[in-house]
Amino acid sequence: MKYSLGIDAGGTYTDAVILRDSDGKIIDHGKARTTYPDLLDGIQEVLDGLDQSYMEKVSLVSVSTTLATNTILEGTGYPVALIMIGEEVPNDSSIKYSISVQGGHSSGGNEKNSLDMDSIKEFVGKVQDKVSAFAVSSYFSVRNPEHELKAREVIDEMTGLPVICGHELSQSLGAYERGVTAYLNAQLLPISTRFMETVASEIGRRGIDAKLMMLKCDGSIVGMKEALKHPIESIFTGPAASLVGASYLAKSKDCLVIDVGGTSTDVAMVIDNLPEITDEGATVGGWPTKVEAIRMETSAMGGDSHVWVKNHNVFIGPRRVIPLCVAASKYPEIVTKLKKGQSILKSQLGENIQPTKFFIRTKQEPIELTDREEDLLSRIKDEPLTVSEIYWDSKALPSPMVMASLIQKRLVQAIGFTPTDALHVLGEYDEWDIEASRVGAEILGYFADLDADEIAGKVKDEVAKNMAQNLLSYVFHDLEDSQINKVVRGNHYGGFHVDVPVVLLGGPVQAYVNDIQRLVDAEIILPEYAEVGNAVGALAGKGIKRIEVLIRPNFGESKYNLRPSSVSMFYPGGNETFKSHEEAVEAAREIGHRLIMDYMHEAELDEGEITIDVDRKDVQVHGVGVPMETRFTFLGVGDIKMGKKDIRR
Repeated sequence: MKYSLGIDAGGTYTDAVILRDSDGKIIDHGKARTTYPDLLDGIQEVLDGLDQSYMEKVSLVSVSTTLATNTILEGTGYPVALIMIGEEVPNDSSIKYSISVQGGHSSGGNEKNSLDMDSIKEFVGKVQDKVSAFAVSSYFSVRNPEHELKAREVIDEMTGLPVICGHELSQSLGAYERGVTAYLNAQLLPISTRFMETVASEIGRRGIDAKLMMLKCDGSIVGMKEALKHPIESIFTGPAASLVGASYLAKSKDCLVIDVGGTSTDVAMVIDNLPEITDEGATVGGWPTKVEAIRMETSAMGGDSHVWVKNHNVFIGPRRVIPLCVAASKYPEIVTKLKKGQSILKSQLGENIQPTKFFIRTKQEPIELTDREEDLLSRIKDEPLTVSEIYWDSKALPSPMVMASLIQKRLVQAIGFTPTDALHVLGEYDEWDIEASRVGAEILGYFADLDADEIAGKVKDEVAKNMAQNLLSYVFHDLEDSQINKVVRGNHYGGFHVDVPVVLLGGPVQAYVNDIQRLVDAEIILPEYAEVGNAVGALAGKGIKRIEVLIRPNFGESKYNLRPSSVSMFYPGGNETFKSHEEAVEAAREIGHRLIMDYMHEAELDEGEITIDVDRKDVQVHGVGVPMETRFTFLGVGDIKMGKKDIRR
C-alpha cells in the first residue's frame, strides 16, 4: 500500500495530510505553528505528529506555501534591480534600483533600436553590491528575447548574481508587467529556494524515498526542480491549494472558496473541477504581473493581522504579528507585562507604538543596516520586549519607521492583538492563552472607548464583513466595490444571492459560519478537515500547462498588396517564418504539442495520463486570402501518480 503526503506552509500554520493512494482517503493529518522566518522547526513538528508507520510508505510529497504571497504583501522581499529595455519605468514605481535603456524589438521580432550596453554596465557596477539579483525586461521580448539574453550574459559576467528575464516567465504583451514579474521572481528566489531545500532535506533526513512536487498559483503541480526555476509562480499557491482542496473535501466540482489564513483572506472559484484562471496577470500587493494564476479576490486581513488603535479608531492590518494568545503560551511573562501596562500617550500611538505590542529578535542575520537600525536592533533581545522597555534602555521612543524597516528585513518579529485573540475573548476559539487575549482587549479597549467584549466583537464583525466583501466582489466583479460595500455594511431588506456553494477553509473559520450566512444568501459548507484543506489541495491538483502559438502574415511594402510574402509563427522561446499559412498551421500544431510534452517531462508529470485540448481562433479580414491572425491555445492536463480515481467525483 502506498501513500502521498501533502504539506502546506502558511503564514500561521504548517499543515500536513497523508492520503491513501488506492482511494484518496485521508488517513492522518496534523497542524503546527509556522516558525518564522526559518520554517524547518514547524515542518519537523507537523511531520513528527503524523503516524510514522504511514510516513515510511510515502511515495509522493507535494507542497504549497503562502511564503511568496506574504512576502510581497508585507514588502519583505530581497533587494533587486530592474533593467527595462526600450520601455520606461513609471515615475510612481516604488522599485528602488531601476533603469531604462535604449533597445527592444518590434511586434515582428525585428530590432527596433540597438541595445545600450554601456548604460547597463554602468548601472550594474553601481548597484551590484546593494542587490541580491537582477530582473531584465525588453520591449517585445516575447517576439525576440535577444536583448534580454545579451543583458543577462553581461550581468552574469560582472556579478555572478541571478538574472531573471521577462520572456522566461510570460508570453503576454506588456514589457513593464513582465519586468515586474521578473523583479518579484528575483525577490523571491532566496526565500523560495530556502523553503524548497528545507522540505527536500527534511524528507531525505527521514529516509523517505518520494517524488517531490509543488503546487503553482494556477492550481497545477510541478516537480520541485521546475518550481525552483520560477518561484514567482508560487504566489497564491496557498489560495490555489485551498481551492483545489475545498473542491476535493466538499465533493463539489463547482464551488466558491473563502480561505481565511493568518495574513490574508482569499476568495476563488472552481469550475468543472478546474480553477478559474484570470484573463490578466495576477496582481498582488498592488504589483501588476504577467503570472498566469487563478482569478482571486484577496485582502491583507487574516487571523494574524495586527489590530491597533489610534485616535479612538480600530485598525486591522495590513501587517501580520504573532497573536498575544500564541506568544503568551511560549512566553508567559507577556501576561504580566500586559497587566503592568506601558507609559504610552494616546498622541504617540501608531502601528508600531501600541500598548499591546511586543518585539522579539529573529535568527535572521543582518546584511545592510543604517546606524539607527543597528542601534535599535542591538536593544531588541530574544525575549519579547514592550515599547516602554526599549524606551527605558535608550531614553527615546523607538522610531516607528526604523522599527518597520527591521520588521521588513525579517530581523524583528512583532507580537500583538489579532482577530485570533478576539475569538479567544469571545469564547469562540480556545486553543491558546485566553488570559493574554482578554487583557490585551481590555487595554486596547481603553484607548478605543470600548470594553473587551465590544472591541473583540467589533474586530470579528469587521473580519466577517471583509470576507463577505471579498466573496461578493469576486462574484459580482462588474460592480463597484463601493456599491457592494454599501449592501454588506448597510441595513436593508435584501442582499446578494450566490448560486453555487461557498466552502469555508481555515483554522477557526467555524466561528464565522453564521456571520457569512447572515451577510450572503448562499449554501455555506464547512467540510470535514477544513482546517487542513490547503495541505489536501497540495496533493489534489493536476499537472496543467497552457501554451499559445500565434501566426501572422507578412505583407510587402505596398499597402495594396493583399497576398502575404511570408507567414510568421511566434511561440514561447522563439519564432519561425514560413512560405504559406498552411505550413505555419501545421508547424504550430506540432510545436504546441511538443512544448506541452516537454513541459510535462521537465515538470516530472509525464508518467500519468496526459490530455491535450487545442483551441484555434482565426481573425478574418474581407478580401485577404488568409487569416490576419491565427491563435492556437494548447491546454495540457496530466494526473500525478496518486489515487486519482476517487478524488475527482
